[in-house]
Amino acid sequence: MRARIAAAAARLMAEDGINDFALAKRKAARGLGAANTEALPGNDEIEAELRAYLALYQADEHPGRIAGLRELALEVMRALERFNPYLTGPVLAGTAGPYAEIELQLFPESTKEVELFLIDRNLPYEASDERRYSGDRARAVAVIALDWQGVPLRLSVFDPRDERSALKTTPAGRVTLRAGMAQVRAMVDNGPGEAADEARPA
Repeated sequence: MRARIAAAAARLMAEDGINDFALAKRKAARGLGAANTEALPGNDEIEAELRAYLALYQADEHPGRIAGLRELALEVMRALERFNPYLTGPVLAGTAGPYAEIELQLFPESTKEVELFLIDRNLPYEASDERRYSGDRARAVAVIALDWQGVPLRLSVFDPRDERSALKTTPAGRVTLRAGMAQVRAMVDNGPGEAADEARPA
């Protein structure tokens, strides 16, 4: 059942544009009638199934999608260079589906700087707050959502002191990987087959 849930969750992420592993595995478990929460697979199991699914069922369009999203991510990072941007999420990992958003981490002196940047360019956005963790210590993070050339963009705005911290979405979760501009530029230059192996913990 654990393997079936992982495969079903991967299919949901690839076809329906679900980016949240927890949501995908819950929906997959419900669809399969799995009541035992201990059977839920880990994110690494789902990611392995997702890579296999993309290679098998989206082999023609997936490389081009990743290449296009990484090129656009690099363009956004250049525009936001003053805020020390890092790419993270499915676009970095090479697992982005057809409705994926570009996820960036920013480390400005203040969140207001980022908001003023967007206002000056007439870019409408929505702001909210989320928690991130360094070890078991919680951090309040401003999250700014907007569209950039028709692609959803998600900016997580951290304190500059957090740039050297290992950040996670949950206290027990995996450390989030990220890549700076030079790494993303190398990925774009080397093609969509370039893996995120050199990305470092965020």
